[in-house]
Amino acid sequence: MKVQGKMFLWLAAFILVIAIVYGVWSKEPAGTTALFLAFGLSVMIGYYLAFTARRVDQLAQDNDEADVADEAGEVGFFSPHSWQPLALGVGGAIAFMAVVFGWWLLYFGFPLILIGLWGWVFEYYHGENRTQ
Repeated sequence: MKVQGKMFLWLAAFILVIAIVYGVWSKEPAGTTALFLAFGLSVMIGYYLAFTARRVDQLAQDNDEADVADEAGEVGFFSPHSWQPLALGVGGAIAFMAVVFGWWLLYFGFPLILIGLWGWVFEYYHGENRTQ
């Protein structure tokens, strides 16, 4: 985490320089404000990562002699047979098309999103996969 903290703090310094240069040359308040806010966000993230790195054990990314496989582990559990992402994808596509074609499409997209979300959350609470 030390590496990420340093990267974000260096990024914050770069954004600060760019924000000052942009603000002086452009005299445009919206972009200058956005750059100063990006500077603040980078400082917050960098400080958090640097602060946390002192309190946790050394990770493989902080060790120069580490291999890629040293940080490998279980990524997570992904359901291989679930149809719920398809329902969420179709519902989301219909809902986003509602912005273009008309808000009445939400009457068709929103129920699909709710059905897909409900099924995805509770798919291992019933049926043959109940105990997994």
